[in-house]
Amino acid sequence: MSVVLETRNLVKRFGGFLATNDVSLSVEQGARHALIGPNGAGKTTLINLLTGTLRPSSGRVILQGEDITDLPPHQRVRRGLARTFQVNQLFPEFTPLEAVVLAIGERERLGASAWKPLVAHGQVVDEAAALLERFGLSDTMGERTSRLPYGKQRLLEIALAFAAKPRVLLLDEPAAGVPEEERHEVLAIVRALPADVTVILIEHDMDLVFSFADRISVLVSGALFTEGTVAEIAADARVKAIYLGEDA
Repeated sequence: MSVVLETRNLVKRFGGFLATNDVSLSVEQGARHALIGPNGAGKTTLINLLTGTLRPSSGRVILQGEDITDLPPHQRVRRGLARTFQVNQLFPEFTPLEAVVLAIGERERLGASAWKPLVAHGQVVDEAAALLERFGLSDTMGERTSRLPYGKQRLLEIALAFAAKPRVLLLDEPAAGVPEEERHEVLAIVRALPADVTVILIEHDMDLVFSFADRISVLVSGALFTEGTVAEIAADARVKAIYLGEDA
């Protein structure tokens, strides 16, 4: 398979603190790639560097052979790199249908016309409704987002990222904070994401990681500690020691 996303010697410093330490990472097209590590390992910082929320101190980010290191976040989205966040970034007063219509309108560069009544965008509304059905949100598409159960809000954020038609989708702890009774729905939909979309997952739930990923990278103190298949990582005593808080 071809490499769709890679970093080359990526470094991020905050003053004297080294948050990302010379990370070189390759992700293959269509992969289910998990990024794990203890708290403070630099996982979200790395995602922020990949998506342009942060600029690296040095190193490069390559998407499908193109150097995107200097591109702003919205240009990376247009090139096929979308993400979700640890904490939802939603419009609380919008309905899910309105939010997804707006996301599709942005993707299609409808500009100010996306704010016209929804009936003016029949094709966009149809696509939005189909996408909401995929993410289990059909029965709540007309409700105000702030009133949705938290698990539904997490699914809506993934749906909004998916509306951009990404080639690479980065999910930052998609099940974090979701009550147990809603968690199974979120996990099932994450597992059912289309095979042609490369997914990079940050997650602390090892059951989810092991059931979802085909390859795992382990970060420790901002550096790439090890990587391998699920079986290799599950059998690695050093990784177990890290998660048990022992001296690796």
